[in-house]
Amino acid sequence: MESVAKPVEQVERVIIRFAGDSGDGMQLTGDRFTQETAAFGNDLSTFPSFPAEIRAPQGTVHGVSSFQLHFASRDILTPGDFPHVLVAMNPAALKANIADLRPGAVIIVDTHDFTNRNLTKATYTSNPLEDGSLDDFQVHALDLTGMAVAATKEFGLSRKDGARSKNMFALGLLSWMYGRPIQGTLDYITSKFASKPEVRDGNVAAFKAGFHFGETTESFAVSYEVKPAETSVGRYRNITGNTALSYGILTAGHLADLPVFLGAYPITPASDILHELSKHKRLGATTFQAEDEIAGIGAALGASYAGHLGVTSTSGPGVALKSEAMGLAVMLELPLLVIDVQRGGPSTGLPTKTEQADLMQAMFGRNGEAPLPVIAAQSPSDCFDAAIEAARIAITYRTPVMLLSDGYLANGSEPWQLPDVASLPKIDPAFATEPNHVGVDKDGAEQPEFWPYLRDEETLARPWAPPGVAGLEHRIGGIEKKENTGEISYDPGNHERMVKLRQAKVDGVAASIPDLVVDDPSGRARLLVIGWGSTYGPIGAGARRVRDRGLDVAQVHLRHLNPFPANLGEILARYDRVLVPEMNMGQLSLLLRAKFLVDAQSATNVRGMPFGAEEMEGILLAALADLGQTPPAPSDDLDLQEALR
Repeated sequence: MESVAKPVEQVERVIIRFAGDSGDGMQLTGDRFTQETAAFGNDLSTFPSFPAEIRAPQGTVHGVSSFQLHFASRDILTPGDFPHVLVAMNPAALKANIADLRPGAVIIVDTHDFTNRNLTKATYTSNPLEDGSLDDFQVHALDLTGMAVAATKEFGLSRKDGARSKNMFALGLLSWMYGRPIQGTLDYITSKFASKPEVRDGNVAAFKAGFHFGETTESFAVSYEVKPAETSVGRYRNITGNTALSYGILTAGHLADLPVFLGAYPITPASDILHELSKHKRLGATTFQAEDEIAGIGAALGASYAGHLGVTSTSGPGVALKSEAMGLAVMLELPLLVIDVQRGGPSTGLPTKTEQADLMQAMFGRNGEAPLPVIAAQSPSDCFDAAIEAARIAITYRTPVMLLSDGYLANGSEPWQLPDVASLPKIDPAFATEPNHVGVDKDGAEQPEFWPYLRDEETLARPWAPPGVAGLEHRIGGIEKKENTGEISYDPGNHERMVKLRQAKVDGVAASIPDLVVDDPSGRARLLVIGWGSTYGPIGAGARRVRDRGLDVAQVHLRHLNPFPANLGEILARYDRVLVPEMNMGQLSLLLRAKFLVDAQSATNVRGMPFGAEEMEGILLAALADLGQTPPAPSDDLDLQEALR
């Protein structure tokens, strides 16, 4: 009897979440599915989530690790709100994620660990696979562990080692369900476990067994196809925010013809920047894992003094420790990149969760008047461009620059079109090479001198003179400098002039920032929603939904937070209502109110999770309702469109 091919159903987009214990390999499983999805050509966005503990309590809700992937045949902006498919490897994974599912969602659950003991650890009082609580979902209760063990048995693996390949079985099954390429994953397994042939062969067998199980079992009557998305011609790769940021730093060093020096102390979620840059010594990167945060920025500042592109990376708690040295960098007026990959706070807070609550710290978190430029990345791939922009400002204006990312961007990923590096504008460090002033010696004769604080007329930047150049010797330190000469000065009038000059230099950065462009398709919007950083995706997705309902909303997003773009005030004045969604308690709205005297309204989220697209839609609809604007009565087409969401 000939086997009959199962039908293939076309879908526009899918959201899948893999969930299990920290040791179940959910991050690896999600990453492999993501890599094959990127290779296939879908647009995608990911959201990994994991416990703060290195090895969280096994079998408990607090120990659940998950990886969510949203992929589509069109462009998307977020990792998605509600998974269409949940793969749960134990009761705790089901318990932790079931509330995020809508009726009709598919649940693939590994029954192997649904023992009374594990159900109790997950705080279940009855078995959800038997008590009817999952009747609203399409549940596939499968012994994934048992089938993985059976698939690996012939390779001599113990039952425990064979059970570890259950994630590969699940990956194979999902690869079949959604038509993912498999050769890349097979090559990855072969390479990763090349030194352990039995483990290599067992994982390959488990992956293939999962794929063929989907093909042959009656449990799954249909598979799905998500066609590649239409994209501009070019080379693409999937990239996380931390990797993109690292590549941006390397590229900035290349564009400025400067060696890169990173001084850093490991901290979640910024550590991957240190890990990535340490791989690229041949590209001129030197990495120094310091004994603490203060040593990290001190070394980076020393490297800047020596003529390198000095960089230090951290998260909010590390910025607090670096603040004194950041003030020193302001006083020395040297280029320095301070990267803050924000996480939930205060104190240790939520180390593996995301937040945008360090904006005020970036703006004012130093003693004295210590202004510095602040910019923020808006998506994982945009971290590359943001890093280059931060370096451009730092080098051109001789100033430390704070670059804000966050855990959502750092760990999330999306397709990135590889840039043509040769076409990127160069960054000129313009090192001082000779004395810049003519002085008079004690005998009245003219004498060439080097004044380290004699400023460029356009940028107000002081000369950058690395040590070792004859005739350019000068004094540095944290005590106030005399204007032009850089000598120590306690003169009140001089101090006020220097404070105002340093502020004017930062304010002058605005002259090199492009004007903001507002996304207002109809030109009739009365509501402007303004964001910064990683709210870009949720705000954009929410605005799309509102426009689909026939309402008008304008959107603008800030990369430069200090100074603001020159035309921001004019933009804010155009609209009847200004709404500022932030993952904090309203920090940007405070700055906009103070700077532009505009009634900027906050929409806040401090849950450690990004805004959802549907949540943002509700926020925008509520703001529009306050303006007397409500959606028109839904048509059949809109009803269908909403159902497809």
